[in-house]
Amino acid sequence: MGTSYFTPATFQFLRDLELHNDREWFQANKQRYVDDVQEPALEFIIDFAPELAKISSHFRADARVVGGSLFRIHRDTRFAKDKTPYKTNTGVQFRHELAKDAHAPGFYVHIQPGECFVGVGLWRPETKVAYAIREQIAAEPAAWKRASRSKKFTATYSLGGESLIRPPRGFDPDDPVIEDLKRKDFIASTRLTQKAVTSRSFLDDYATMCRDAAPFMAFLCRAVGVPF
Repeated sequence: MGTSYFTPATFQFLRDLELHNDREWFQANKQRYVDDVQEPALEFIIDFAPELAKISSHFRADARVVGGSLFRIHRDTRFAKDKTPYKTNTGVQFRHELAKDAHAPGFYVHIQPGECFVGVGLWRPETKVAYAIREQIAAEPAAWKRASRSKKFTATYSLGGESLIRPPRGFDPDDPVIEDLKRKDFIASTRLTQKAVTSRSFLDDYATMCRDAAPFMAFLCRAVGVPF
């Protein structure tokens, strides 16, 4: 039957946090965060590990409280105009084993009232890495189209992110895939409902979404020189 990891209480905590985004309120409600957000996310990460291993042995489901797949709830406000101390979402990223040493694509889940989605790919890679991906797309346009335009992929995902205004230096403006070569982000996503996230089938559904993204992720891994 499956397990319901995230519940309406998860979303209620995040809504309440948005209304009371200060340290005093959070400390008074920290156990709610642990019970309704952190622990369900860590259990999801643990249970997803064997499913992830079936897709690729090079990505990690790391259930550590700090430094693992679960993003911290605390915001880095050092250079931000918005000084509210906490994120009003919870995020889980299944990173590549080489992510600390190289830019590599990842699998991502974002949970936020009214704004849940699954993301795959590489967001805003450094210039050198972006050029490596563009070169791979230009060299293998048919493989890129199979990875990013297949019926299975587009039935779930839409390519997104920002693009350059002009073609990147060194690429033919008339290249048939020039719009893809102008991308600054090599990501795709699909929106989710709260009902989908709180369902007992969510782990299996998410595993299916990740499997459907495997050719896209494999192409990006090859482009940046990491194994898939």
